[in-house]
Amino acid sequence: MIEPLAAPIDGPALVEPVPALTLPRFIRQQARRWPGALALTDAAGEHALTYGGLDHQIGRCAAGLAAAGLQPGDTLVMCCANSPAWVVVALAALAAGARVSGANPAHTAAELAQQLRDAGARFVFTEPRLLATVRQAAAVAACRSLVVDTQAPGALSLADLLACTTAEPEVPQDALAPALLPYTSGTTGVPKGVVLSHRAVVANICQLRQATSWGVHSVVLALLPIFQATGFTLTLTALACGARVVTLPRFEPQAFLQALATHRVSDAVVAPPVMPFLAANPMVGAFDLGALRMVASLGAPLPAAVQAQVAQRLGCTCSQGYGMTEAAAGLTLSPSGQSVRSGSVGRILPGTQCRVVDAGTGRDQPRGRRGELWFRGPQLFTGYLGRPQATAATLTPDGWLRSGDLGGVDADGFVFIADRLDELIDVKGRQVVPAELEALLLTHPQVADAAVIGRPDERAGARPVAYLVARPVARGALDTAALLAWSAERVAPHQQLADAVLVDTIARTPSGQLMRRVLRAQDAARLQEEA
Repeated sequence: MIEPLAAPIDGPALVEPVPALTLPRFIRQQARRWPGALALTDAAGEHALTYGGLDHQIGRCAAGLAAAGLQPGDTLVMCCANSPAWVVVALAALAAGARVSGANPAHTAAELAQQLRDAGARFVFTEPRLLATVRQAAAVAACRSLVVDTQAPGALSLADLLACTTAEPEVPQDALAPALLPYTSGTTGVPKGVVLSHRAVVANICQLRQATSWGVHSVVLALLPIFQATGFTLTLTALACGARVVTLPRFEPQAFLQALATHRVSDAVVAPPVMPFLAANPMVGAFDLGALRMVASLGAPLPAAVQAQVAQRLGCTCSQGYGMTEAAAGLTLSPSGQSVRSGSVGRILPGTQCRVVDAGTGRDQPRGRRGELWFRGPQLFTGYLGRPQATAATLTPDGWLRSGDLGGVDADGFVFIADRLDELIDVKGRQVVPAELEALLLTHPQVADAAVIGRPDERAGARPVAYLVARPVARGALDTAALLAWSAERVAPHQQLADAVLVDTIARTPSGQLMRRVLRAQDAARLQEEA
């Protein structure tokens, strides 16, 4: 008897329809509800904007950019760390009819030049510490205009733009037009430009706003990189709720904890590597984090044990979410006021559908079984810039996004992510999920971070190998042979580690995703040196 196909799983209905507005018009419309309330501040407290000030600066900056030559359809690249200025300039460029592409501030000049060329950028915004790199990249890519958040020779300053007295540019208000052009992380290949329309981002903000309890009394820490679509969309979601947003340029333990305590942060969304720090680092106990109501991890699967430890230690809700650049920010989240299930990335967002598809047969799987997760909803991207074949491989003709992630949905609607399909290790015909081994290794008291890759093996095809970072107190004391024996007692024979390698750091993207492609190259080079 053939098992009937499982139906798509629906998230809750959207309470309100997605407004047919461009992103800056939508945010400014919300900002005008609370003109005197504080909207944005940097963690150091040096720059602060009320909602009224944010609305005003977006308009003035849009006029300044237009006067400087930015035209509808142009691309402005943002290459700087999280700051209130990032939000102002990006929304201003969108209000002027341009599209915005965030760039990693850690990029080399060559990497940045590649993005500038691929995006067709005419303008780039940066900060003084990155100016030399950006100048070099802009020269190579023939990018005509530089904007800096302070005065710098040969560049426009943000103050120059804000001082513009001309009228705001009148541009077409097309909600379906491209708005954001973030680039994929490149964990499994060459980064690709992801075209997100105004409607897609506005839709995801509406979905996230319905699923969270953020409001005018919330203080939200913007730690996830805003140059990525996830960080920017979550920041805009907080602003659409009337919350106060505190920007932090990067994760540094002391500055991070100080920001949480000083600003009485109520809600923080962080990358997965921050969670083990919150769970076990003794520094955490020295700060008053009593205002925290929710800490959420977004970017990669988080072991259930770590999630539970953070919740117990901080005395607040600890949850996970799941999203992709191709979906603006979110696809799943643990809704506020509902139960959280450790190890799960939450429930399907409002207005979103999910399928669990067997990669071999293409058949939809029932709840509780694993398969590739597919999603459909108004937040999905239009396609990859200039890459129709890659678009067709990811987005089906009827609008389903193939995530490339192995996972499932349980009977209660909680979504679980196992790992990337292309990261599974085939050991004598049996699949090993690296994330499951990593979760086990992170329960070892001497392990601070772990990554598992497949190493080619003549007999087995491949064998799992672990790269490990020892906790500070265990450096020099972690016995890899003992750890291999410890893990072997806890897994099936085909899952047993062939090797364990101690390293100082493990390559990750700014959002916390493991760069297993980099680790595999390092492992191959290491074996070649030893041969």
